[in-house]
Amino acid sequence: MAEQHRPPYRPPYRPHRRPAAEAPDGFAAALRSAVRGEADFGPTARALMTMDASNYRRVPLGVLAPRDADDIAAALTVCQEYGVPVVPRGGGTSIAGQATGTGLVLDLTRHLRSILALDPAARTATVQPGVILDDLRAAAAPHGLTFGPDPSTHSRCTLGGMIGNNSCGAHSVAWGTTADNVRALEVVRYGGEALRLEQGRVLGPHGVRELIDAHLALLRTGYPDLPRRISGYALDALLPEHPGGPDPVRAFCGSEGTLAVVTEATVRLVEAPRARALAVLGYADESAAAEAAPGLLPYRPLTVEGMAADLVREPAGLLPRGAAWLFVETGGATPAEARAHAERILRAADAVDAAVVTDPAGQRALWRIREDAAGTSTRMPDGTEAWPGWEDCAVPPARLGPYLRDFRALLAQHGLRGTPYGHFGDGCIHVRIDFDLLTPAGVSRFRRFSEELADLVVAHGGSLSGEHGDGQARAELLPRMYGDELVGLFGRFKDLWDPDGGLNPGMLTRPAPLDTNLRFEVLPKRPVDVAFGYPQDGGDFAGAVRRCVGVAKCRTETAPGAGVMCPSYRVTGEEAHSTRGRARLLHEMLAGEVITDGWRSTEVRDALDLCLSCKGCRSDCPVGVDMATYKAEFLHHHYRGRLRPAAHYALGRLPRWLRLARPFAGLLNALARVRPLAGLAKRLAGITPERAIPELATETYSRWLRGRQGKGTHVVSSSRVVQVWADTFTEHLSPQVGRAAVRVLEEATGRTVLPPPRGVCCGLTYVSTGQLDRARAVMRRTLDRIGLLPGHPLVVLEPSCAATLRTDLPELLPDDPRAHELASSVRTLAQYLEEYAPDWTPPRLDRPAVGQTHCHQHAVLGDAAERRLRERMGLTGELSGGCCGLAGNFGFEKGHWEVSVACAEEQLLPAVRGAEPGAEVLADGFSCRTQLDQLAGRRARHLAEVIAEGLEDGRP
Repeated sequence: MAEQHRPPYRPPYRPHRRPAAEAPDGFAAALRSAVRGEADFGPTARALMTMDASNYRRVPLGVLAPRDADDIAAALTVCQEYGVPVVPRGGGTSIAGQATGTGLVLDLTRHLRSILALDPAARTATVQPGVILDDLRAAAAPHGLTFGPDPSTHSRCTLGGMIGNNSCGAHSVAWGTTADNVRALEVVRYGGEALRLEQGRVLGPHGVRELIDAHLALLRTGYPDLPRRISGYALDALLPEHPGGPDPVRAFCGSEGTLAVVTEATVRLVEAPRARALAVLGYADESAAAEAAPGLLPYRPLTVEGMAADLVREPAGLLPRGAAWLFVETGGATPAEARAHAERILRAADAVDAAVVTDPAGQRALWRIREDAAGTSTRMPDGTEAWPGWEDCAVPPARLGPYLRDFRALLAQHGLRGTPYGHFGDGCIHVRIDFDLLTPAGVSRFRRFSEELADLVVAHGGSLSGEHGDGQARAELLPRMYGDELVGLFGRFKDLWDPDGGLNPGMLTRPAPLDTNLRFEVLPKRPVDVAFGYPQDGGDFAGAVRRCVGVAKCRTETAPGAGVMCPSYRVTGEEAHSTRGRARLLHEMLAGEVITDGWRSTEVRDALDLCLSCKGCRSDCPVGVDMATYKAEFLHHHYRGRLRPAAHYALGRLPRWLRLARPFAGLLNALARVRPLAGLAKRLAGITPERAIPELATETYSRWLRGRQGKGTHVVSSSRVVQVWADTFTEHLSPQVGRAAVRVLEEATGRTVLPPPRGVCCGLTYVSTGQLDRARAVMRRTLDRIGLLPGHPLVVLEPSCAATLRTDLPELLPDDPRAHELASSVRTLAQYLEEYAPDWTPPRLDRPAVGQTHCHQHAVLGDAAERRLRERMGLTGELSGGCCGLAGNFGFEKGHWEVSVACAEEQLLPAVRGAEPGAEVLADGFSCRTQLDQLAGRRARHLAEVIAEGLEDGRP
C-alpha cells in the first residue's frame, strides 16, 4: 500500500456575519436561509471582489460561494425578490471590467469545481463552471485529448469564465474559440428558472425566436466576418441557416454573465498531438511579422503567435535574430513528424532568421516569454505603468499589418506608448498602453484615444474585442462597430433573458461610460509615508500596490515547476491568501471605503498573517509585486506604538538573543531537552508547541575561524583574501556550514578567509516581523562596522540573508551609498567560485540530488551558478521549487503549524521521500534544513558541506 500523507490544509471558512450597510433589510438573512454555501458580507470578502484584471472597481454588497446548482437558483430567486444585482465570477481575471459589480458576487471557484463526466469515445466532458482549465486538460490527457482554447491564464482560468468571455488562446487557429467547443449548457436565469441550451433546441426564453425572425436581414448583414469577433451578442448564431441549425449555446457564449448563470457545461475535446515542435521565426519588424502570418495558415499550424522586441525585457538568447517574432507550433504523431511540419513552415516563411525547437524544456522557456507578456506589458521598459482597456482588438488577419502601422501612428499622435503582441494568425492584438488614469487630463485623453481607436478598428473591418469581451471598457463604443439598430437589438435580447436587469448590469447593454468607476480614483493623491524606498515605484506605496493588475498567476494551485509563488494560496485555496488578494486588500486599505481603519486594519493583518514572506512573487509575479516587502511595511505601521505578538520579540530579535545566549549554549541546550521547560519557553515566546527548539552551537563560526587562524596571522589589505558574511544562522546555529565554506574557498582560490567583524547583522528577522526602525538601526551599525574591501565581493552563505542585503538593505536605506555598495557586492558561494575560480575543478560525486532551492534565492539571487556547479560535480536531478514552509519565523509562530506543514508537503517532502537511495539532500537555507529535519527526519546539507566532504575524500 502506498504511503499515506495528510491532505492539503484548508482552513475552516469563517465568514463575517455583519451584513453590509448597503444591503436591503433582511436580504442577508434571507440569502443565508436559502442556500447551503457560504455568504459573506464582511469587509474582507467585499474588498477582495472590488476589482478584476481591468481598470475598473465596484464595491459589491457581499459574496456567495454556492455549493451546487440548487444554491445558484435559490440565490437568484432571493436576489430577484430583494432587487439585488448579481455578478457571476470565475477566476476574476476579466480584462474589461465584467467581473466587478455592486450587488452579490457569485464565487463559482470554491465549490463548483467538479468534472462530472468525461467520455473519451464521444470526446466530450461535462464540467461545473469553476473547473480550472488545466485540471480539465490534465483529466483529458491520459486519453490523448485536450480542450482546445487555452488562454495564457490556463493555470487558473475557469471554464465558466471562459464561456462568459468566449475565451480563445494561442491555439484558436487550430481549434477555435470557446464557443466552437461547447456543446450544451445548463443555465439559471435571474429569478431561479433553469434552462438547458443545445443546438437546434429551444433558443432561449419565450420571445427569442420571434425577435430573431423579425430581424433576419439585419442579423445577416450586421456582423463583420473574422475569426476573432467577440464583441456584442452573437445573435447571428440563431439564424435558421446557421450550420447545424440555430445555436443558442454559441449565442450564449461571450454574454459576460448578463443573460444567465452557467451551472454545467458539456464541452468538446480534441485530439492532442503526441509530439509538438516550435518554429520561431524572426522578422525585421512587427508589421513584417504580421503580414507573414496569414501566409502560414494554409500549413495548418497549431499556433501563429507574434511579439516584438520591445516586449522582451531579458536577454533573448533563445530567440533567433530579428526585431519581431512569430511562434508557430506544429503537431505530429512523432517528434520527427512534428519537426518536419515545422521545417516546412520555416522554409515557406521568408524570415530573417529562424529556429525549430523540439526540446520540451526549450519550448516551455519560449512560451513562458509569450505567456508572461500579460504581466510584462504592464510596464514600459523605463518602468512607466501601462494599462488595459484596448487589450484585445481583432481585425481580419490579412489586414493585421496595415492595422498595426495605423495603430502605432495613433499611439504616437496621442503621445502614448504600448507593446503589441498576440494572436497574429487570428488578427488579434494584445496591448497595454501607458494611459495616465490618475489625472482628469489623462482620463480625458484615455476617452479620446478609445473613441478614435474604435473607429480605426472598425475601418479595418475588425472587432473591438477579439478575446476578453467588452465589459465596461468597450461596450459604450459598440454602436461604432454595429450601429444603433443592432445594438438596440442586443438590448431587447438581454431584456428577454433578464427583464429585471439583475444580471451584471452595465455590461454589453446600457453600459456605464468607459471613463467611470476607474479603480485609481479612490487612491490617495499624495504619496503615503512609508519606511521602504520603493525605487521601482517612485517611492510611492500606492504605486507599488497598483502593480497588481489581477492576472492572478499567484492563484495557481498546482506547482509550476520550480516556481515559488504563492505557497499559502496553494495550500489554502483562499483568495485572501493569494498575492492578488492581499494586494486588493492593501488597495482597499488605502482607499478607505470598505476597509476603514487604515494601517490598523485587522482584515489586512489577518490576510498577511499567512504570507510566508517567501519573496516568490518578486520574481514569479509577471508585474513584480513584492508582498514580503508590503507585509513588512504593513506590520511596521500596524504595531507602531503598540504591543506586538510575543513571537516578534522572541524571533524578530533573534540575533540579539543568540548573542546573549552564546556563553550559555550548552546549558540552554540541556534545558531545551526538558519537555516542561521547553513547553513553557515556547508558550512565552509565541512558538507553536509542535516545533522543536533548534540546538545552539557551543562554538560559533567566527570563534572557530579566529582560533584556527590565530591572532595577527592575516593581512586585511592583502589582495589574497575572501570576505565571508557571518550570518546569524551560520554563526550560532549551523557553524559547520561556515567551516565547510572556508575549506572550499581556500582550496578553490588559494585565498585566506577573513574573520568577520563583530556585531554585524543584515536585519532579516527585524524586517520579516516589520520592526523596520530597529532594522534600519541594525543595518546602519553593520555599515559602520563591515569595512568592505574595494573590489572584493562578499560571500553570503545563507540565502535569506543574502537576499536581505541585496534588496531590503538599499530599499530601507536608499540615501546611504554604502548600502548600495554592500548590496552589489553580495555573492553566493557558487557565484563567487564561478567568478573568482573559473578554472577550479570541484570534486566529482556522481550521485543524485534532491532538496530545495531556497525561495529567497530563487526570487532575488537566482540559482544558475548553483545549477552549473552541481552539474560539474555530477549531482544529478532537479531541486524542488515552492517553499519549504518554515520560512524563518513563520513556521515557528503559533497558529502557522498546519500551513507550514502543508507547504512542505506540496513539493519538498514528497521529493525527499521519493529520492533514490544514497541521494544527496541539499538545502542551502537553514529554514529548509530545519524543516526537513523536523518533518522528515532527514539531514539536509548546504552545498558547501557536500563540496568540502568531497575534498576531504580526495575525490578528483
